Amino acid sequence: MSPSVGVVIPTRGDRPSLLRQAVDAVLLQDYPGELQVVVVADGRSPHDVAGVPRPVRILPNTLTPGLPGARNTGIAACGTDLIAFCDDDDVWLPGKLAAQVRALDEAGGEFASCAIEVEHGGRRVTRLAGASSVSAGDLVRSRMMMVHSSTFLFARGLLWPDESAPGGQNEDWDLALRAAKRRPLVHVDRPLVLVRWAGSHYAVRWTDRIAGLEWMLARHPELAVDPRGAARVRGQLAFCHAALGQRRAAVRWALRALAARLWEPRVPLALAVASGLVTAPTVLSALHDRGHGI
Repeated sequence: MSPSVGVVIPTRGDRPSLLRQAVDAVLLQDYPGELQVVVVADGRSPHDVAGVPRPVRILPNTLTPGLPGARNTGIAACGTDLIAFCDDDDVWLPGKLAAQVRALDEAGGEFASCAIEVEHGGRRVTRLAGASSVSAGDLVRSRMMMVHSSTFLFARGLLWPDESAPGGQNEDWDLALRAAKRRPLVHVDRPLVLVRWAGSHYAVRWTDRIAGLEWMLARHPELAVDPRGAARVRGQLAFCHAALGQRRAAVRWALRALAARLWEPRVPLALAVASGLVTAPTVLSALHDRGHGI
């Protein structure tokens, strides 16, 4: 028998059309096992959430406000073998669930991800990992953005998102990294999720992003040891401080990034923003058009 799957979709209820597309794409999966779909309303009453067809349950977030608490509320409400996540502005593509369940079974794995298509500005870019598994070392050296929360499928009870993540930042990276430390992630390297970046609630919350990166450094000290991983995180911190107009902090983090890796590509971007040559949103938009982030 195919394992049962609980799908958790957190929402603020402010984009009902996208939410309906996300839910419909899950319900249309050609999967023979039991499927439970739970929409978790974060910061508002379930009665105010539109665009959700029956028999999908809509629950209030009864835990810490924010994305990790909403996801944990959904996990607790599911009595299934496996748990999957989907953001309310993303879309599962046909065959996603069946391919991941099959890959987990064949590999004897605990946690699966898959490749994605990134949509931004009317363009779509495929992001592949180039591998059938993802190790903790991979996630330290690179965030591997194709290991996206909307691709996550894992054994229920294995791990829970950490609700202490500042502003919900990096809770998905932390979850994947903790899972990979147990056993390499099983990765289906085909684009099976459409990730839409234009409506992200998190992209330009610079203060939260800084706190989230510092939180990751404290939780996973190996991020500061690996030269490439250290340079990447420090380059991100430089960019976030530059976006806030904090030039001294931006330069300080840029120099620390260069000390770890001389050719860290985020450093010139951060310094360009810090010097006023370009704005942070302009840089992000250009990167997103190519399927990349900072």
